[in-house]
Amino acid sequence: MSEPSSSDSPPSLDPVASARWAAWPHATSPWLNEEIGRRMEDRLQWIRLQPTSWVDWAPVNGGLQTHAKLRARYPQAHCQVTEPTPAREVLARQSLQAPWWKRWLQRNALQFGTSAAGGADMLWANMALHTSADPQALLQKWHQLLAVDGFLMFSCLGPDTLRELAEVYQNQGWTPACHAFTDMHDWGDMLVQAGFAEPVMDMERITLTYASPESLLAEFRALGRNLHRDRFVGLRGKQWLTQLKNALLLLAKSQQDGRLSLTVEVIYGHALKPLPRLKVQQQSSVSLQDMRTLLGESLSRRSV
Repeated sequence: MSEPSSSDSPPSLDPVASARWAAWPHATSPWLNEEIGRRMEDRLQWIRLQPTSWVDWAPVNGGLQTHAKLRARYPQAHCQVTEPTPAREVLARQSLQAPWWKRWLQRNALQFGTSAAGGADMLWANMALHTSADPQALLQKWHQLLAVDGFLMFSCLGPDTLRELAEVYQNQGWTPACHAFTDMHDWGDMLVQAGFAEPVMDMERITLTYASPESLLAEFRALGRNLHRDRFVGLRGKQWLTQLKNALLLLAKSQQDGRLSLTVEVIYGHALKPLPRLKVQQQSSVSLQDMRTLLGESLSRRSV
């Protein structure tokens, strides 16, 4: 079941839990995010535009190894790293920033902080959108950071993610294991509403397998948190943990080879920022950045 496109918070996502997860101090990037980032980076071979500047949005969660692959693909391009919280920016600096003498020698040294509006040819956002408390506002922010004819590359989780675990929780009468994820068609509509053009959406399903409930639970502590508004608010006891493990063992027995298998639906999105259009009304308004863009486009066409 998909969520409706809206500028409000997604119905089942808790904004407080989302903010806490955004500030969570990762020791390393989650391996699943790195794998999805690797697959998304491979898709860049089909993109003709070679960016001279790009923004990496939240690489600590999205993938520090993936960031290195992107830097190797575009070695001459200027990169701006933007993290959602100061704590995450500190982690990004510690992991990505070169020594001062290397930064002095590099022509396109890595920058941190908020990027200037309209200055990026590419915005890269791996596994960030589905945990945003206001995804429509985030898409609009990304749109503002891009230059005209710049493009957005993003990935996020889709509604079939953890469907097996959701069924286990439902059968036990527990509150949901995670918040509802948005369908790729709804993301396409939201991209258009945010001002993007020619959105291309596609999806793949990844199957994760585990030898035991203990290995599954240990791995998922690093992959994410339950951000559902109706999640259990107190501390779970040993009795509940035993019930969960027994339920997972029953799930494994019903699956092939007796191993625990969970589905992860990954959505990939690509969209362009077109030249802004002015709507003719009795009273019209346009941002200063868009006016500069329009004037620059007009002058360039006259000089041809």
